[in-house]
Order: sequence, then structure tokens, then C-alpha cells
Amino acid sequence: MTSKILIAGSGFAGLWAALSAARAVSLAGREDDVEVTIVSPTPNVAIRPRLYEIDLANMHPDISALLDAVGVRHLAGLVDSIDSAARTVTVRTHDGGWTTLGYDRFILAAGSRLFRPDIPGIDLVFDADQHDSAHALDRHLKALAEAPETPARNTVVVAGGGLTGLETATEMPARLRAALGSDAAIRVVIVDTAPTIGAAMGAEAVPHIHEALGQAGVESRAGVRVAAIEPGAVVLSSGERIETDTVVWSAGMRAHPLAATIPGEHDPLGRVVGDPFLHAPDAPGVFVTGDTVKAATDDQGNFNVMSCQHAMSLGRVAGHNAAAELVGLPLHPYSQPKYVTCLDLGPWGALYTEGWERAVRFVGDEGKAIKREINGVWIYPPAPDRDAVFGIANPDYVIVP
Repeated sequence: MTSKILIAGSGFAGLWAALSAARAVSLAGREDDVEVTIVSPTPNVAIRPRLYEIDLANMHPDISALLDAVGVRHLAGLVDSIDSAARTVTVRTHDGGWTTLGYDRFILAAGSRLFRPDIPGIDLVFDADQHDSAHALDRHLKALAEAPETPARNTVVVAGGGLTGLETATEMPARLRAALGSDAAIRVVIVDTAPTIGAAMGAEAVPHIHEALGQAGVESRAGVRVAAIEPGAVVLSSGERIETDTVVWSAGMRAHPLAATIPGEHDPLGRVVGDPFLHAPDAPGVFVTGDTVKAATDDQGNFNVMSCQHAMSLGRVAGHNAAAELVGLPLHPYSQPKYVTCLDLGPWGALYTEGWERAVRFVGDEGKAIKREINGVWIYPPAPDRDAVFGIANPDYVIVP
């Protein structure tokens, strides 16, 4: 009888869960009786960390050949619900139908979604969170050139001063000039509730961030939040009203809603608190990975963040362990003690930090070279070469050397 491993999601965690599971099945010589299937709308990976960029080409690479090379099936659809007691999932298929699938092991790798608070006008904002929404923002920016020149047309407000917000804001002047012309009187404003823009990156990084914002001509509004969005303007909690036709939302993430349906403890971001092997402790047969799990990265009290850096390692561990339980291989505990960040800051360059204290290691052009390597090589799916893929799909593979 064929054992079934079912994976919800083909993002960074889902893809690497599938590749790692296929590797473990191959190691055990069980390809004929263990089936690995990914369920996602299309066989693609959204290169989400790059969706703030001006050029959106090759941000949604096709992984069909890669999955075929390692013997992983793809089902076009979305997992709609999970019955962990019955070990079944309900899938809304790509053609609009419904099907119920059984599993022996299920891996939730559905990722996260941008958090949109319940404030007036939130439906008017744009974002670069997903492939489709990034293209919608791109079309909007390019269409601004057809509108009459006004302060609102020429102004973009970025809500959120985390990594995505900072990268979006420092890239935005170039995007506006590309759309409106080099002589346009553009304005970009970044808004964050933190007392200092960039504070989450650590005290050592803040001066570099402020220098980069200044070089890009980006204005800052710290210690305030967006209170309301209306056609042609945004209102801040300070009472300031900024005329703008473009508000880009980047303030906070939450785990995919499917995570809430998994029994057990959840953190404030909606993630399931997993055990060291990435089991959902209260749902036998279920593994949680990527942005749907909160897991200890080390024995120092640190936990994964919602990032591709952690997702690629978490995916490998979840996929290996799901297969290992079925084929009799040892399980592997998740551990990822090295943590880095590389923040793109537009024409200034990039900022590379190491450790949870975020010690600055490289800035400017040196940081930018590392960022290009990460964005252009490290995070992309590997070539469809079975042996080469299995050589880097092991659960103890070091993402950041």
C-alpha cells in the first residue's frame, strides 16, 4: 500500500520540504511505495523577497521540471481545510472542483500573509506581498504618468518600517522617476510606529539606514501609524494628512489562516508552536514549517522569523522527518543558530548584519554585492538535476555558511 506525504504550499518551505522528503524516500529505496505531493495553485515559487524591486521579471519561476526530476507530484489547487483526526484534507482544485485527499503525513507550508488592520480605507492600499499584488502595484505606478500632475500623484507613502518597508521605500524613488520622468517632483514618505525608523534592525544599523533614506530622498515619520486612507490622501495618528494616490502597506505578517485550524498552541502571529522535529504536537501526523511554525533556532532562546532564510531550512527538516517516519530513517531536530540579515537600501547599497544582535558586517557596495548574490542565486530553485538536488536537500544543510 502506498504511503502518502501531502504538502500544502510550493513556496520556499514547501518546495524544500518536497525535495528533502523525496531525498529521504530515495535513501531508503522506497520510491515505489511512498508518494510525495505538493498542492498549490501553480507549480511555481514566488521569489517574495524581491517583489519590492522595479524589475519583476523571473519572480515566479516554474518548478515543474524540478519536481519531475525528483519524482514529486503537483496538484493544482488550494488546501481549504484539514481534518487531522481523519488524516484528510479538502482541496479546491484549479478547475473549480473539490476533492478530498488522505495522507499519512501532512506538511503545512502555506506561508504567511500581509496583515491588514481594520482601519478606514484599508482596501485602497497596495502591497508587494504576493506575485499578483506586486504586479498590481507595478501597473498602478506606471499608469500614474497618464494622470494629471498633482502632489498626490507624485507621492508614495510606505506604511511599515521593517525590512520590506525599508526596501520598498528606498527603491520607490527610482520607480517613480521611471514612471513620471527624471524631473518629476516626487515624494516618498515612510511611516512606522517605532520611535526611530529602522529601530528593529538594531542600534548599530540605524545610522546607516537613516543615511540611506536621506540619500534616496525618503522622508520619515516615526512614532506614528496610519489612521485612515482615503482617495487622494492618508491620515496619520498625529493628525498629519499627506496627499497621495499610492499607499503601499508593509506593516506586519500573519501565518496563513490554515495554521489556526491546527490544534495546539499558537503564537501572536498565528504560528503553530512546533516541537524540535517540527511536529504539530497536538495533531498526530502533521508537520508545520516555514512561516506557519514557531520553532527554536538554538538553545539560547531564539526562534525563527518569517524569512526565506529560515523557511528553506525548516522545509528541509519537516520534509525529511515526515518521510523518515514512514521509511524508518532517524529524525533530525531543527537547528539554525546562525542568523543574518541583508537589507537592500536602494542607491546607497545594502546593509549586512550577523547574529540576533545584528552586528553590522558590510555596508554600501560590499553589502549590495552580497544582496545581489542572495537575491539572484541563493534563494532560487536549483536546476532539475536529481543527484545535485539530493546533495543539498539534507536536513542539516547549512543555508548561511
